[in-house]
Amino acid sequence: MKLIVPLLLAAQVAAPVAGAGDGIIDLVDPDRYAGQAVPDYITRDNTPAANPITDRGATLGRVLFHDRRLSVDGTISCSSCHQQEHGFSDPATASSGVAGTTGRHSMRLVNARFGTERRFFWDERAATLEDQTTRPIRDHVEMGFSGADGDPGFADLVDRLAAHEEYHVLFTAVFGDGGISEERIQDALAQFVRSIQSFDSKYDAGRGQVAGDAVPFPNFTAMENAGKRIFLDPPPQGGAGCAGCHRPPEFDIDPNSGNNGVAGAIGGGSDFTVTRAPSLRDLTDAAGNPNGGFMHDGAFLTLGQVVAHYNAIPAVVPGIDNRLTRPGPGGPQPQRLNLDAGERASLVAFLETLGGSSLYTDPKWSDPFDDAGVISLVVLPTDNIAMSFSGSGESRTVTLVGSAVPHVDYRFQSTHDFVEWSSHAVTADADGEVRLTLPAPASEAACYYRLAYVTD
Repeated sequence: MKLIVPLLLAAQVAAPVAGAGDGIIDLVDPDRYAGQAVPDYITRDNTPAANPITDRGATLGRVLFHDRRLSVDGTISCSSCHQQEHGFSDPATASSGVAGTTGRHSMRLVNARFGTERRFFWDERAATLEDQTTRPIRDHVEMGFSGADGDPGFADLVDRLAAHEEYHVLFTAVFGDGGISEERIQDALAQFVRSIQSFDSKYDAGRGQVAGDAVPFPNFTAMENAGKRIFLDPPPQGGAGCAGCHRPPEFDIDPNSGNNGVAGAIGGGSDFTVTRAPSLRDLTDAAGNPNGGFMHDGAFLTLGQVVAHYNAIPAVVPGIDNRLTRPGPGGPQPQRLNLDAGERASLVAFLETLGGSSLYTDPKWSDPFDDAGVISLVVLPTDNIAMSFSGSGESRTVTLVGSAVPHVDYRFQSTHDFVEWSSHAVTADADGEVRLTLPAPASEAACYYRLAYVTD
């Protein structure tokens, strides 16, 4: 985690010592967001070339995602409605915002990257994930920077963030300067969301052992393999045809899907515009616990209810996907799969195999703020520091030169054991340079240095 300077040896990087929720952002050895392991059978990826996932960018996105200061009254963050412990969804049917509750259930964010659909929100109104990330911030009900109905506008949020030096430090580390803009906020948040992935499910353990989904998985029970067959096979072959819209192995939504016949709206009325759905990954956790209600209105509380809906679609509604209808007198009729109780239970058993484990506890997606709601320490990347030695014997010195945000106070810190740190206050000059000369350590003692921003 820290820059190691053992006398005249070249600088090296040591193992990290900071954890989640301690208010420490370590940019020397950040969490691995880019280059995470992805199974070779996963081939769909909607990451745009203009905004690839980077470790530093997603780290900034993590801070923004969990920061309640992005809401007008400081009470709501992105993570308020997309909670890690619930698969980045919300157990409540409607999520609470600064001025009421949301009109639709909070969509799970897991594996949002692994699909061909580039549009977001249940009704696909956002053309990209980048576009989606700041719309809740701009919403009067959700986070309150709408610029209408007496709300401040997004420029006021930019001014708010710019008043906090740690954001200048973080934006400089990611973008090369401390300028804060909506586009940069969008890029960082989108990198973080795209990094949220889950591939440690029972399904993945089985899929990795066979040539394709149609083959029985050796780690599945007979019921789970039967449910997988029902999921894959179309209705004429005795299946449910789920794979036509929810395409394995990513289980992403077919971009050409219509609505699924769930036409209710939270609070009453109708909602026919829903044509987007999240990945079916982590509908439940590994223990089978649902990650909140299902569908855009949270109307179904169990997977059994979901399967029952598709087994007998209640009615043909405007915009329904034609794969959920069948020919009949006078026009299309609602789908009737005629799955018996055992087949429906098998399908549920298969869907539960899609839930992983690490998603819910991995520190890189967790709240980085400490108990006081503060980012107290930002350790800057090693490429921010240059080092030189001069003199000899007791007169030998080491000069540390860093690149930072102009006129901001920093600390050059040193340690021999990563427990006790000595701090030396420095202020970046008008060009952003920080410089400090110290006595060099004795020849038998390795010394470790870092450049850090400390919140006072």
